[in-house]
Amino acid sequence: MKCVSWNVNGLRSCVTKGFLDIFHEQQADFFCLQEIKLQEGQIEIDLGESYYQYWNYAIKKGYSGTAIFTKHQPLSVWYGLEDNCEDEGRIITLEYDTYYILTVYTPNAKRDLARLPYRLEWEQRFKDYVTKLAANKAVIICGDLNVAHLDHDVKNAKSNIGNSGFTFEERACMSNLLQAGFTDSFRHLHPFVEDKFSWWSFMPKVRERNIGWRIDYFLVSSQLRDHIIEATIEDHVIGSDHCPVTLTIEVVHNVHS
Repeated sequence: MKCVSWNVNGLRSCVTKGFLDIFHEQQADFFCLQEIKLQEGQIEIDLGESYYQYWNYAIKKGYSGTAIFTKHQPLSVWYGLEDNCEDEGRIITLEYDTYYILTVYTPNAKRDLARLPYRLEWEQRFKDYVTKLAANKAVIICGDLNVAHLDHDVKNAKSNIGNSGFTFEERACMSNLLQAGFTDSFRHLHPFVEDKFSWWSFMPKVRERNIGWRIDYFLVSSQLRDHIIEATIEDHVIGSDHCPVTLTIEVVHNVHS
């Protein structure tokens, strides 16, 4: 089973930059998006008859939002964490017979860290939510988690210590999530690879010089760790300030496929 995750930083803009070509080229079972930045009715996108579409729009216009396009009809769909709603459209969970898959756009602490307290509260709620799911069946988490976990997940680590996305607190939250029974699929297969990033600033020459951050992930619960086949960072793909990341994993669909 192949899964793709991509923070498109505005789906309408990304569509004008070749999104559909990438979508059809990947032929994924699940194509998960973050930061779609639109409301219902603001885009018509033809993905073909093979795909079911699930959208979680932020109330605030032009902000946040997530989507999942999948070949597999879920047993249930949940939008949010504790409640089946969520003002910023940051999460969608699909349930299947043997696993859950969810797309998530983790809140940014902001450059001045003004939103760090909210971010840390959200992180705890998110960990509680996914560990509760994992107690029931396997879980696949994908999305923009807005943190570079390890020193080699960001260029120039020393000079970025304390910056949004690389604070000790945010990195500790990722460590806690992994210690709760989740595996970073890319690092599982490529523990020592450096200079593989999924986000670059729009500042001039930054992407060309590969001064980036790895903040987009596929995490899997312990039941699936040994079933990971491939995990890639598609850093050649242009269309957003992020690039897609992928996971190929051995998962059995019993029904509803």
